[in-house]
Amino acid sequence: MSGLIKYTFSSSMWRDSSSGGWFFLSLPIDMSKEIRQNLKWQEEGWGRMKITACIDGITWDTAIWYDTKANTYLLPVKAEIRKKGDIKVNKYMDVILWV
Repeated sequence: MSGLIKYTFSSSMWRDSSSGGWFFLSLPIDMSKEIRQNLKWQEEGWGRMKITACIDGITWDTAIWYDTKANTYLLPVKAEIRKKGDIKVNKYMDVILWV
């Protein structure tokens, strides 16, 4: 991941209560603040920033979204990734992001 900034953190996945029921990991607030201060120029519409993520050896290209209510970025975890990694709600895991 040459030329990209690497961030690591631990978090647990949660499910949004909306009808769509998306699954997310919340980035730590201090990390989100650092990313936003230094890399906000990379955001596209609605606070979307392209990244590469890795959980339990599963790496994929995706995006994080800035949630103004929570003051943090959210990493959506789609079904394909949840199945590959046996990722469950409330299970703590190590996450690597390249921005």
